[in-house]
Amino acid sequence: MKVLEGIKVLDFGRFIAGPFCSALLADYGADVIRIDRVGGGEDRFIVPVTEHGEGALYLQVNRNKRSMTLDLDSPDGRDIVRKLVVDADIVIANMPPRTLKSLGLDYDSLCEIKPDIILVASNAFGNSEAVRDRVGFDGVGQALSGAVHIAGTPDRPQKAMVPVVDFATAFSCALGVMLALYERQRSGMGQEVSASLLCTGLNMASGALIEEALLGLDRQATLNRASGYAPSDIFKATDGWFITQVIGQPMFKRWTQLVGRPELLDDPRFADDTLRGEHGAFLSDLMSEWCADKTLADALAELEQARIPASPVNSPRQALEDETIKAADVIHWMDYPGAPKKVPIFATPVSLSRTPPEIHTRPPLTGEHTDEILAGIGLDARAVADLRSRKIV
Repeated sequence: MKVLEGIKVLDFGRFIAGPFCSALLADYGADVIRIDRVGGGEDRFIVPVTEHGEGALYLQVNRNKRSMTLDLDSPDGRDIVRKLVVDADIVIANMPPRTLKSLGLDYDSLCEIKPDIILVASNAFGNSEAVRDRVGFDGVGQALSGAVHIAGTPDRPQKAMVPVVDFATAFSCALGVMLALYERQRSGMGQEVSASLLCTGLNMASGALIEEALLGLDRQATLNRASGYAPSDIFKATDGWFITQVIGQPMFKRWTQLVGRPELLDDPRFADDTLRGEHGAFLSDLMSEWCADKTLADALAELEQARIPASPVNSPRQALEDETIKAADVIHWMDYPGAPKKVPIFATPVSLSRTPPEIHTRPPLTGEHTDEILAGIGLDARAVADLRSRKIV
């Protein structure tokens, strides 16, 4: 039996934070219904990779779900939502509070339908009155937190090109769901789970922020070179790039032996991580000299022998072909209608030994399960046909 078998989830989420949260729950057995607007929401079609236009991230964050379409602005659509909520345990909607209220998806409205419902409502900036209805995406969370400033160079800030804040917010929401379910077993009551891109971004940048608050160093960007320890940078071999990070005295000692500079252990400039970070440019230059005439494979092999963490800087194509990634067995290749090849869906990041997650069903087409879901709340074929003729579904 799956951990969340019997738990029913209504997913009104869009883009990543909401949908990936519900995908994690679905991987562990929850019955998740994704509720799309008629014709499909805009998040479905970003970076299209199939003949129907489904986007790459849509495929990753919507596995193991069913899909129905619904006009939430119509009275009939609202009535269907109420019938679905009666049988649900969790509602997920990463929208500003004003939008939730307008759709009848705010916590108070849902509680009137089902008192023990759990609402997961993440947004961009949190729930304080001054900011709660502002909109934002992953990049806003990165930039506002200070993370973008300390990446790149002083002349050109750089955000991460993968949506790290969105995905981390989804993880936080999934944790919140599990806590709320656990508490509900004791109290019999539901509650609202809140998260924001801003709070997630601040937590991810907390080391730099705490350092600034206490020491006032006003750190500037140093591209890929770390400021608090060294050498930690991206380096070029003869046939490719790699990253390595040397942290702590034992590892630094091994590194000095690797590059043939054991005398650096007695140099006061490199006495600890902080000092090494302050002189990181010098250490990066030494490392660059060491690997300049080595192949990528040779450099990585020597670093591994010295037990120093390192990895090639893969392109997406190289990542899909990487032997380490293949050996980790974390890619599920699935057929999808209209996709030119099998789709790689990446494994649930956390696994349990006795009750592991499972990616068992491909992401749904738009409204693929509308009829069966409506039948489940008592609507017959004639009623469904009427709703479809009026574009309610």
